[in-house]
Amino acid sequence: MPELPEVEAARRRAERELAGQRIEQVDVADDPVVYDQASPAAVREAVTGRVVTAARRKGKYLWLVLDRPPHPVFHFGMTGRLVIYASGTPAPKYCKLALTTSSGTCAALADPRRLGRIRLAQDPERQPPISLLGFDALNDLPSTSKLRTLLAPRRAPLKAVLLDQSFAAGVGNWVADEVLYQARLSPLRPANDLTDKELRTLRSALRSVVRHAVSVDADADQFPHTWLFHRRWDHRFGLSARGERLTRQTIGGRTTTWAPDRQR
Repeated sequence: MPELPEVEAARRRAERELAGQRIEQVDVADDPVVYDQASPAAVREAVTGRVVTAARRKGKYLWLVLDRPPHPVFHFGMTGRLVIYASGTPAPKYCKLALTTSSGTCAALADPRRLGRIRLAQDPERQPPISLLGFDALNDLPSTSKLRTLLAPRRAPLKAVLLDQSFAAGVGNWVADEVLYQARLSPLRPANDLTDKELRTLRSALRSVVRHAVSVDADADQFPHTWLFHRRWDHRFGLSARGERLTRQTIGGRTTTWAPDRQR
């Protein structure tokens, strides 16, 4: 599933390739599941002829800022992705929306599992669902004292709290597991039970994991070889790169990989 680093990489590509370009043509799929609250025809009408001025993101949501509202908002779901390609090149398989700009650059949202969403919003950051999100783990990471306040009423396991988008927008399953692994914290710990030192360590790990993943455009091949990420889906599952015993269990409704001898 695309998480904050993957969506930020898509945002950067979109802004680099689309900003300043007029949308000349819009091709839409007849898919009432992916198009949320606005029909494919309504989306096509709203964005055709508009100029893209920027691309923005909060958490796992990405939107194009047009020269006038409404603005198209995208959530990639489990398997959605943004594809940038040249006009005349076939659209990607499972394409739900394709924009062709005045420069001949095309941008498409492809989603084989139809779990992504396309919306229109007059003011994306101030409207649900984006307005309901918690802090953005890249752009708006709170101080340690603010984190303490946010975690104080939360007794759920740390893993479940990190996955709650109303708490930390953009943190998904692999990011949460990596952060807890780096911070040496058990995913089962009550979120409001951390010492001051553990809270600082958690914040530092969240900051470093997200920033590094973003700095390499979410290219997993460039993640440090000691990261848990490289063993989360390993069929030879059992040990981390450091030789630590790994285990899997369901926490907060999601499969969690962690090292019990390391994470306390």
